[in-house]
Amino acid sequence: MGMLKEFKEFAMRGNVVDMAVGIIIGAAFGKIVTSLVNDVMMPPIGLLLGNVDFSNLALTLKEKSAEAEAVTLNYGMFVNTVLDFLIVAFAIFMIIKQINRLKKQEPAPEASTKDCPRCFSSIPIQATRCPHCTSEL
Repeated sequence: MGMLKEFKEFAMRGNVVDMAVGIIIGAAFGKIVTSLVNDVMMPPIGLLLGNVDFSNLALTLKEKSAEAEAVTLNYGMFVNTVLDFLIVAFAIFMIIKQINRLKKQEPAPEASTKDCPRCFSSIPIQATRCPHCTSEL
């Protein structure tokens, strides 16, 4: 039972749950970006380049025979995947940039008090004598 309890504590730790949610949302975001590239961006780009369907672009290395399928390099799919990556990377960059902008903090204000070295009471920074123990500073 000890190992089961240990695993439960590990799995329910905040960081693990947050990571799992991030992975699930990231996978869903990846599907949206893939659809954006394949269904929205690539058709107009293909149209501009002379009615080219990028997903069908391939270089045939070996023709199909009776015994084996054709061997092809699907560089059109590679172009789609590279665009997917660039869009996801740019979106993540923009999110991180905004998070970092929000995290920037103003410098802490200068202290207006100090501690007395004798009685450790908090006193004004300009004080030359402690009002609590009357020692000179």
